[in-house]
Amino acid sequence: MSPYRGCELPEDLWYDLDYLWARPNTDGTFTLGLTDPAQTMAGRVVAATLRKPGTHRAAGRHLGTLESGKWVGGIPAPFDGTIDVVNPAVTARPGLVNVAPYTDAWLMRFRPDEIVTAYGRLRHGPEAIAALTAWIDKYKLQCMRCSE
Repeated sequence: MSPYRGCELPEDLWYDLDYLWARPNTDGTFTLGLTDPAQTMAGRVVAATLRKPGTHRAAGRHLGTLESGKWVGGIPAPFDGTIDVVNPAVTARPGLVNVAPYTDAWLMRFRPDEIVTAYGRLRHGPEAIAALTAWIDKYKLQCMRCSE
């Protein structure tokens, strides 16, 4: 784990370098979730609407939306693929995103059209951590987590 300005940045994850983290699964899907810096920027999430399993999305198209008291925004697909499973805990308790962004508040499992292309659109390791810390500096962010 690489903590930076209060933000947790797990080194074992892959990142779109904007809002999402991705964890490869053995079945060829990726579990996706909101990064700690992104959940901090959003503020306390009060609503989560995720597209249904079976929905295909092109890279950049919205997988769903999150809403907080200060922000409503789409969750962009990091690569072309199909939603396999959505996390019912997040739709039932959207604020979980602000409490446990890397564990209980994963958003969905997303199956890439092409695995090589998916990895090509994500970053990992020192390159990802450096880019994320630059993003945190750019927005002068100090990460915080909400309590339930």
